[in-house]
Amino acid sequence: MGYSLAGFDVVGVDLSPQPRYPFRFIQADAIDFVREHGADFDFIHASPPCQRYTLAQRIQKRDHPDLIAPTRAALEATGRPWLIENVEEAAAELHAPVTLCAASFGMRTYRHRLFETGGGFTLTPPPHQAHTAPLTKMGRPRAEGHFAHYVGNFSGVQEARKDMRVSWMSRDGIRECIPPAYTQYIGSALHATLLEVAA
Repeated sequence: MGYSLAGFDVVGVDLSPQPRYPFRFIQADAIDFVREHGADFDFIHASPPCQRYTLAQRIQKRDHPDLIAPTRAALEATGRPWLIENVEEAAAELHAPVTLCAASFGMRTYRHRLFETGGGFTLTPPPHQAHTAPLTKMGRPRAEGHFAHYVGNFSGVQEARKDMRVSWMSRDGIRECIPPAYTQYIGSALHATLLEVAA
């Protein structure tokens, strides 16, 4: 959504159906799609599944594939500007990532996401303000003066939709999403890069 708000035509690709996705959608293996069609796009944003890196998955001892390295290889082969997004726990797998935080965009949550850039695209993050508001414990309604924790079986789906500006999302989508403010910010920075390439 943020890329659309920044003025881009958006195509989404995922292995699973995404019935709530608001733009053109292609159901396919994303890495295979990038290998075959990535060069047809001006920019590629990749969000490999984060389950391999999250603390919850490590506690549950579930095995998930490392998809960051093969995603990067596919992106680099396109010759196009690109970005890989993932959770903080994936930092060791990413090359010099930039952190974006929801509080920097006026939201009442701290949702850190890391962004590795390539293909000639670089990203400077906005100022990362100190986390001074307490974080309400997972699963509880947000306390007055606190920030919410929109993960797990959190309460307050309507509040989360409004706070993160994701009115079309279910609880499952909100738990894992990147707020559109992040991608709108990235899209604005991307415009400058694409203009430099065209000049």
